[in-house]
Amino acid sequence: CSKHMIRDRSRLWNFVKKFSETVRFGNDHFGAIMGYGDYVIGDSVISRVYYMEGLGHNLFSVGQFCDSDLEVAFKKHLCYVRDTDGVKFIKGSRGFNLYTISVKDMLKSFLICLLSKAFKNKSRLCIIV
Repeated sequence: CSKHMIRDRSRLWNFVKKFSETVRFGNDHFGAIMGYGDYVIGDSVISRVYYMEGLGHNLFSVGQFCDSDLEVAFKKHLCYVRDTDGVKFIKGSRGFNLYTISVKDMLKSFLICLLSKAFKNKSRLCIIV
């Protein structure tokens, strides 16, 4: 995913209701972007997170984390996202080529997975919450 997309509008601050476009998923289904807002994790604010009705999982873009001046790292057995002060607020571990993480201050009832798959000419990485 190239932008953060979430399924729970109540998690967004400064929400702007605005239909902007539809998104096509890997299973050939489509979803409508119904607006956007700010997503707060600890002291960090991720701007312009899209709200999509009917989205099965929250999707976060690693590139958008980096654009917000956050550090994203994937190691052999762990992964994390941390702020400019070095505080890790997303961290997890790797098992069977799947990174699973827990996020402070997020809905703890949802499993969060990170999937990374590399090809010779391109790499794909998306965080699923």
